[in-house]
Amino acid sequence: MVTACCLITLSAGTQVPPAGAQSNAFIGHGGRWLVDATGRVVFMHGFNMVNKVAPYEPSAVGFGNNDATFLQDHGFNVIRLGVLYAGVEPEPGRFDAPYVSSIQRTVEVLADHHIYTLLDFHQDQLDEAFGGEGFPAWSVDDNGAPTQNIRFPAGYTSSPALNAAYQNFWANTPGPGGVGLQQRYADAWKYVATRFANDPWVLGYDLFNEPWPPNVNEGAAATALLASFYKRVISSIRTVDKGHLIFYEPWVLFNFSLQTTLSLLGDSNLAMSYHDYCSGPVTAASCPASEVDTITNAIEHVRSTGDGLLLSEFGAETDLSDLTRVTSDANTGLQSWIEWAYCGCNDPTGSDPPAIEALVYDPSRPPSGTNVNQAKLAVLEQPYATAVAGTPLSMNFDPGSRTFHLRYSTAAVSPRARFGPSTCTLISAPRSVYPDGYTVKVAGGMSVSASNAAVIAVTASRKATAVAVTVRPRRSTGVAGSSSLAGAAASCA
Repeated sequence: MVTACCLITLSAGTQVPPAGAQSNAFIGHGGRWLVDATGRVVFMHGFNMVNKVAPYEPSAVGFGNNDATFLQDHGFNVIRLGVLYAGVEPEPGRFDAPYVSSIQRTVEVLADHHIYTLLDFHQDQLDEAFGGEGFPAWSVDDNGAPTQNIRFPAGYTSSPALNAAYQNFWANTPGPGGVGLQQRYADAWKYVATRFANDPWVLGYDLFNEPWPPNVNEGAAATALLASFYKRVISSIRTVDKGHLIFYEPWVLFNFSLQTTLSLLGDSNLAMSYHDYCSGPVTAASCPASEVDTITNAIEHVRSTGDGLLLSEFGAETDLSDLTRVTSDANTGLQSWIEWAYCGCNDPTGSDPPAIEALVYDPSRPPSGTNVNQAKLAVLEQPYATAVAGTPLSMNFDPGSRTFHLRYSTAAVSPRARFGPSTCTLISAPRSVYPDGYTVKVAGGMSVSASNAAVIAVTASRKATAVAVTVRPRRSTGVAGSSSLAGAAASCA
């Protein structure tokens, strides 16, 4: 199982800003739900964008304004952005301000297009010497074991030096200057969080990508080490930033349908970030059960902890049936999702070849035509609720009929939230899905947006306890879709 588990392989026009855009308040959570300043439940669809090769800056591979415009035009509202520890602290105690400034500029470009950023300290197989990336060489202690550059992900199970390095990290072994390796890492996160502490377009901080357990063992002792690590880093961040969500990840084997025993981490503003990959070759016979089990396990976990929840990786493939299946499962589970990946970008620890991963093959060129995997875009660009003024009950999209359904209770997920009659639920309605326009049927409320607008705005009737929305393609052809959202803007609080 361990070996198999490691084989990781709104439409065009002006948008209503996503939930949270109208205030300086951060995205928070109400139980498992991500929520905006008004208490509306927020859903996000987007991509991972990680440059794993020096200088580790997204802008170095050309990711910039054209890409943010493309994402906005197609209804995506979040990027999980790689921030590499090797870039943040190239030498012990010396933080690279220009590197973090480059990350900050990318966050600002995305914010200009109403796209949230989840900052992700990304690593795979820890360091380039092991055939991975993420950590600076000075922060790796492998007990002097012979180092081998082994193609990801085989290093996890084949490299004694890599596993020794992970064990020393989880044990907070003293490193340069006698400072614990974890403490150095926590201080680096504190430096980054100081830069972004007041940025409302930062969704939060993803503390450690796909942590690998010591001794390939996910027993109680190992999980206690992981919890201790998270508490240390959370405490460091909270000295400079008390407002943003902090995302933790379970051991990487969770992403292949194994459960986690992580317990409460002592902070009320947390969310679990998890990934969903098939535990073997991607086939219709082997994948569906494990992929659903992973989502179910994640929901069960946060039901016990009260934390928020985000599916922050899946995909890394060109199998459209699997992408369709996972997004459908995520919709059924009422999950926000972030697909891997926006680009292959010479990924040294991803699919082989890296282009398999890509939505856009080369971010240095315009994201159009043959530079975009149009088939993958057609699967991932789909209607979804970006903000729900109540508690979501069901959400699904049938790509065959192009019919979208949303049901929600008008009761807020937080007892402190109150929705007025003009508080809108917002639904992204991509032009590519509805090129001839669409019809909207609302039970328990009404649509208040302009005809065929890029985002559908719905308000609940005064006495309604639940609202059901159905969006279907308009059958006639030649309908001129409106990109004006004046109706929604005038009617929504």
